[in-house]
Amino acid sequence: MKKIFTTGYTDWAFNIATLVMRVVSGAILFFNHGIPKFNKYPELKYIFFDPFHIGHKWSLTLVLFAELICSLLLVIGLFSRLSAFIITVNLGVAVFLFHRGQPIAQYEIAIVYLMSFFSILLLGPGKYSVDAAMGR
Repeated sequence: MKKIFTTGYTDWAFNIATLVMRVVSGAILFFNHGIPKFNKYPELKYIFFDPFHIGHKWSLTLVLFAELICSLLLVIGLFSRLSAFIITVNLGVAVFLFHRGQPIAQYEIAIVYLMSFFSILLLGPGKYSVDAAMGR
């Protein structure tokens, strides 16, 4: 019971928490957002949100890179901070540009994702990652 009320943490708990956050957040982003967008690529490449006026196809390609490649890199813990940064920028665009003016209920999951990946960016991949095994 005493452990529940303490503000301290162990290295083991920290590393398990970062592992779980990395793997679960990355896998959900990959399967629930990346794969469906990839499967709808032929339709989306003409209508996808294009906030920086680089073209619908290129905006979609950048989002797919973040949601497919970077999320998988995060799951295995390779180039974790770079991947988390790219995904954080992607989700920042979704939260602050795409969903602007909508009720928060429409994009609260995007906010949760944003905070998850921003936390990974700040904390790093933890001990149980390819980055840690390589001494990065």
